[in-house]
Amino acid sequence: MFLPDDAAPVQNSVQNSVQDSGRTPQMLDLEEQILASWVVNAAAWTRAVRRGEVLSRERVTNGAILEAITAAAPRTLLDLGCGEGWLSHHCARQGIEVLGTDAVAEFTSIAAESAPPGARFQTLTYQQIGAGGLDKRFDGVVANFSLLGDGSLDEVFRALPKLLTPGGCVLVQTLHPLMVCADHPYEDGWREGSWAGFSPAFRAPAPWYFRTMESWMRLFRRHDLIVKDVREPVDPLSGQPASMIFQAIHASTQNAA
Repeated sequence: MFLPDDAAPVQNSVQNSVQDSGRTPQMLDLEEQILASWVVNAAAWTRAVRRGEVLSRERVTNGAILEAITAAAPRTLLDLGCGEGWLSHHCARQGIEVLGTDAVAEFTSIAAESAPPGARFQTLTYQQIGAGGLDKRFDGVVANFSLLGDGSLDEVFRALPKLLTPGGCVLVQTLHPLMVCADHPYEDGWREGSWAGFSPAFRAPAPWYFRTMESWMRLFRRHDLIVKDVREPVDPLSGQPASMIFQAIHASTQNAA
């Protein structure tokens, strides 16, 4: 699953900032809407990606996440929310052993159909991963525009330290909060999605959870992950950040050093 970074998915608030940390029935419903949207849009998204129609990705963000992965030099990689598999496929062709996971079976099926040697795919929700659904460790874990929810992020982040090899790192690329906040208050909260700029084949846009920079940092700290670097890839056409990329390590790695 992905946050469609070129789709201006931002502009309406569907509920006020969530104050408690539990998953209320309303929150669960919004998380389920994310999955439902990607089930019906899996084929359209695959076509858009493979035809190069997501322009900000083609110009900026694909290269940015590949550069970050290359710098981290993992031998093994977990691609969280792998979608149709482009990132897993690319990394496998570079000699990295990759496992791509997605909650949407349509995506993992599409990804597996054209997978190069070294890439394999498994259908798992973030809740299943958080509950111990993976027993392998990886040199790197990457989430490329695939962290869309609220409570589900705490569940998957809880598992990350156990999924990293010693010295391994987590890479998260997401929308830059200052670029997508628009006229809304700069605070956490659910936002409506939009497929503006995409083909009419897309329908039922997914809601997504807006996080401030401070909120992202708290999320990492809450799960014993230390952010070592934050990159802000700039779109050469607009001169503005197209995204931000966090690189984090487990606190035990920092302590060992």
